[in-house]
Parts: sequence; structure tokens; C-alpha cells
Amino acid sequence: MNAPATARRKRRKNRTAPDNHAIAYLRVSTAEQAASGAGLAAQRTTITAEAERRGWLVVDWFADEGISGGKRIDRRPGLSAALRAIEQGAASTLVASKLDRISRSMLDTATLIERAREDGWKLFTCDVQVDTTTPAGEAQAGLMTVFSQFERRLIGQRTKEALAEKKAAGVRLGRPSVLPLDVVQRILDARDCGATYTQIADDLNTDRVPTAAGGARWYPSTVRQVVNGQDAALLRAVGGIE
Repeated sequence: MNAPATARRKRRKNRTAPDNHAIAYLRVSTAEQAASGAGLAAQRTTITAEAERRGWLVVDWFADEGISGGKRIDRRPGLSAALRAIEQGAASTLVASKLDRISRSMLDTATLIERAREDGWKLFTCDVQVDTTTPAGEAQAGLMTVFSQFERRLIGQRTKEALAEKKAAGVRLGRPSVLPLDVVQRILDARDCGATYTQIADDLNTDRVPTAAGGARWYPSTVRQVVNGQDAALLRAVGGIE
């Protein structure tokens, strides 16, 4: 019998939370949203209303502020803490206001859905009422994640179009970063939250994120180039990627 299977059964056995106990997760991607609290407040209101309607008791709230939904789940302290709490038996349901608050990565979402299924807890989102206790709910979660990725691609296309317009108007910007837009957004989010170029470079190196040239090592100077580049300027212009 393999160790992961044994660990999953042990977690299920140790879970004693009533079915109506839930843990709530909130996320905003930009420093401005985190500072204003508007995004978090709106999500809290949505979750509270849904909990009251379904007779759930929200036993704890966890949040990630100024963190992109494209960032890996295990690199988000708020979500990681929420998952630890639910797997330790604090609640039977993890609830968020929208599926993209959990993740904008199809792979991460699929992994989390499987994790919930194996460990015997539920993932619920208020926007599409995804309920992973049913096959239909799992399929719906997968479809919504695909559309979330499609939305990110549309933002990328709008960014390119805006760049072309600025060039045509004679506006000069820094050079493009030639990076995936979610990596550029990640760097901007970290910078807006007060991280230094060195701290951002270290974080990217820890996650083994390739550089624009496909290299394996980030330096403060390369991070600065991204922050001052065309892609960063256009992402700011279109409001960024949440």
C-alpha cells in the first residue's frame, strides 16, 4: 500500500467537522485592491450571503492580498493555510466567491479538485456554484477554468493591440519583456507590494521561472528591465491580470 493513499485515508479518518462547517478564501491580485479592501469586502459579502442561504457556519477566513491567481497554489500562504485547516478537520467545505479567486491555472484547479475528492471535502464557488461532490460539478469546474484561461489570452491580445496603437501614435516605451504576461503581472504585483528587485529575482529563481531568454537565473537587473518594459506598461494601461 503506497504512502500517499495511506495518508489520504488517515486525513479522512481524522476529519470530524460537521457538514455545515465551511472555510472561506478571499484573494485580490493588486496592491491597490489589497490596500482599499474593496475587493475583499465584496467577496466577503458574497460568501456570507451564500453561507446564510445554505445554512453554513463559516468557521474561519483566509486571504491572499496582492497575489495573482496565476501564482502556484503552494506559493500562496493564505490558500495554503486554508487547505491545511480543512484537511485537519476544521471544516467540510472550502468556499470562494469565484472560481478564479482560487486559481486561473487549469492544471492547479484540476489538481485541487482531485485533492478534494480524494480527501473527502468539498470545493464550492458562488459564481457558478461548483460543487465537487458530484461528477457534473467537477466537469463544470474544469470548464470554468478553461474559460478563465481564455480570458487571460484575450487580455494579452488587448495588450498587443494597445501597444500597436501607442507605437502608431509615436509613443516610445521601454523594450518588451518577451515573457508570458502572467510572469510580467507577477513581477508587477510583487513590486507594487513593496518587494525589491532582489527579492523578486530570488522568488522567481525559487519557483524556477525561466527568464525571457529561457535562462534559469534571474538577477535584479533583469527584473528591473521587465518592470520598465513595454509589456509592463501596457498591462498597467489595461488594468492588469487578476
